[in-house]
Amino acid sequence: MIARQRPTRFIVLVYRMPPTPTAGRVAVWRLLKKIGAIYLQQSVCIFPDNSRLRHELEAVLKRIQESSGEYHLLPLRRLSPDEDAKLAEHFLEQTNKHYDEIIENCEVNFTKEVEFETFRRNFTYEEAEEIRIEFEKIVSWFDRVRDRDWFSSEKEADARSWIERCETMLEGFEANVYRVQETDDSGGHRPAKGPGKPRRTAPRRAAARNLAKIEDPLAAASRSAKTLGAVATVKTGSA
Repeated sequence: MIARQRPTRFIVLVYRMPPTPTAGRVAVWRLLKKIGAIYLQQSVCIFPDNSRLRHELEAVLKRIQESSGEYHLLPLRRLSPDEDAKLAEHFLEQTNKHYDEIIENCEVNFTKEVEFETFRRNFTYEEAEEIRIEFEKIVSWFDRVRDRDWFSSEKEADARSWIERCETMLEGFEANVYRVQETDDSGGHRPAKGPGKPRRTAPRRAAARNLAKIEDPLAAASRSAKTLGAVATVKTGSA
């Protein structure tokens, strides 16, 4: 893990938005959470004061103004040790939650998906591509959280370890896909695909079978009627 410099300066944003429409308020909240701010109370948030975050903050301030809101930026140059420790705890708590979500996504969603498709022997290029896209989303998510991990959360190592495990699983699945596709290209025997979604009986075939069941008794009755007619004719001729 690369060591990074701990923030020493912070800035507070105090803003006010019209109660309606709510879309503007939600957009500002989402943008602030995206850049890593933590809320001290409603409409009051704090984040490290550096040039990159100030640049990202421009979009937030613009959205506040466009929504007929107002704001104040209040730099905090020095904090007492107690206040500094409180802020560090708040930022770490938020970062830990993000890492926990990443770990859960790896452990539950991604792992189960690869295991299920392996059980089904669904070794197709399309499935491998879909799983890789999901893996790349997790990696991008991790990079964003890591980029806002200003206080070096201990859970970063756990999240990184799970991503490495997911990458190993993905590479193994892709190896199986390549092996199966290579077998198909050489005309060899392809392993049977496991159970998938149940297939429905074709409606037309079912209707044809049902119609046949109805027609058979009618045909039998018609033959019986013809037979009885022939017998009656013979008896009449004999008389």
